Amino acid sequence: MKELMLGNKAVARGLYEAGVCFVSSYPGTPSTEITEEAVKFDEIYCEWAPNEKVAMEGAFGASLAGKRAFCAQKHVGLNVAADPLFTMSYTGVNAGLLIVVADDAGMHSSQNEQDSRHYAIAAKVPMLEPSDSAEALAFTKTAYEISEKFDTPVIIKMCTRVAHSQSLTETGEREKHEKTYEKNIEKYVMMPGNAKKRHPVVEARTVALTEYAETSPLNRAEINSDKIGIITSSTCYQYVKEVLGDKVSVLKLGIVNPLPPKLIKDFAAKVEKLFVVEELDPIIETFVKSLGIAVKGSNILPRIDEFSQNMIADAFGEFVDAPKNANYTQIDDPIPSRPPVMCAGCPHRGLFYSLKKRKCTVLGDIGCYTLGAVKPLGAMDMTLCMGASVSASHGFNKMLGANDKNVVAVIGDSTFVHSGITGLANVAYNQSNSTIIILDNSITGMTGHQQNPTTGLNIKGEPAGKINLEALCRAMGFNRVRVVDPYNLAECDAAIKEETAANEASVIISRRPCALLKNVKHKPPLEVDKAKCIGCKACMRIGCPAISMKDGKSVVDTTQCVGCGVCSQLCPKDAFISTK
Repeated sequence: MKELMLGNKAVARGLYEAGVCFVSSYPGTPSTEITEEAVKFDEIYCEWAPNEKVAMEGAFGASLAGKRAFCAQKHVGLNVAADPLFTMSYTGVNAGLLIVVADDAGMHSSQNEQDSRHYAIAAKVPMLEPSDSAEALAFTKTAYEISEKFDTPVIIKMCTRVAHSQSLTETGEREKHEKTYEKNIEKYVMMPGNAKKRHPVVEARTVALTEYAETSPLNRAEINSDKIGIITSSTCYQYVKEVLGDKVSVLKLGIVNPLPPKLIKDFAAKVEKLFVVEELDPIIETFVKSLGIAVKGSNILPRIDEFSQNMIADAFGEFVDAPKNANYTQIDDPIPSRPPVMCAGCPHRGLFYSLKKRKCTVLGDIGCYTLGAVKPLGAMDMTLCMGASVSASHGFNKMLGANDKNVVAVIGDSTFVHSGITGLANVAYNQSNSTIIILDNSITGMTGHQQNPTTGLNIKGEPAGKINLEALCRAMGFNRVRVVDPYNLAECDAAIKEETAANEASVIISRRPCALLKNVKHKPPLEVDKAKCIGCKACMRIGCPAISMKDGKSVVDTTQCVGCGVCSQLCPKDAFISTK
């Protein structure tokens, strides 16, 4: 049956058809929908893991047990899972094991740009790269065949445009694939004596995979011209075909590690000029140059951000009759910027307002609360990676000591479980006078409301184990643990003042569910009594998108307002009133 599918949904369908039994992931844009789609198949056990390392280790365990397994993450998530990945390359697998990493060129929802092909090369595992949804489905099934044939985990590299675009796919039936677990200490116990014996196996496997890549249908040459040849992969292939069509020859690589030297040499010999079109780092280009072949790529295309049809047309205009900007939509008038803001009624807003009011140095973390750095709040000094706020605040406070106690760390509940717990243990163990604020909004917010170990529900919304944050913090050795409601500015202000002044480490849990959760019942929206409003703009200091100024008076957009009342606590004239 043919169906229009998102790339991520196509991967999930491929998992189903390949007979996958176990899926464990941590949500991360643009990979999240794979697991959300996979859980719709009753034949596949699915879960959200606390972090990517745990997810990958769980998938390895399922593979070891003889069931085909899978885990997904975004590019920075693979950093977290790198530890098991590199050693899994040595152990190999039992049943097939597939890892999807979704890169985010252009940083639509990420703190950096990162080319995950480096991981495949460094870990010496095969990597496939589909260019549309049909290939996403087909490559997923092929990946399991490669995994079991060559005894290796396999990585599929997605990107934002493939993951979140739709194209036509053809679905098939589910096939059953299982293996028996057999104890094998030399293969699976990676102590030095065994690992030394496994490394030659990995090198021999790379040679075999390279030979496979030479003739695999996943790599294909499209010979249309003897003048210009382009080597490319993924969504770049789509841009090249859309802009240049049959005016150039193309070597489309579906296997980007290991690369096929013979195939590349043969293709290069058929054209006068050779180019590589690849986003971010010149990995294919560098490999081609290592073969002694003259090639252009990074000298005519940037090494940052996403590519586009216009960019390809501009870059190749001097080499081929490319339709420069002719067939692509152009907007003459500049589009005004619309900076992201926390939602109306976001529970983090009141807490960040209090932090700014007390002129705190705020070490932040990864989540929608990172928007606390945006004006008018501007209440954040640093954001590095998952969990770094807690660890960094420890180092910061250790160096400043008693000189500055007005330093806090903020971290969301899901991020805390992901990577903050160990940092908090470090604060308790090495005794820095740090104040850690856990922003508990009862969900994993930024990636679209996924459950986590603090919510009490699993991926299907069923009752599950629930971490008691207060009990956990006290068990670590914190004597000062308090819960505040971020809608109550006076309560937040008092807690921050008292805990930062204390002579010991402390934890504040700012607890209020995300305003967008379906089960949250809001109060009636507020409106402004224009007779009372003096236009002082005190309410504008919290940056709520539901509040604006018109004719010198505050105005509330009642379609956005959730009646949280934070603005009314700032108004000196009590001008905010309920619409009820």
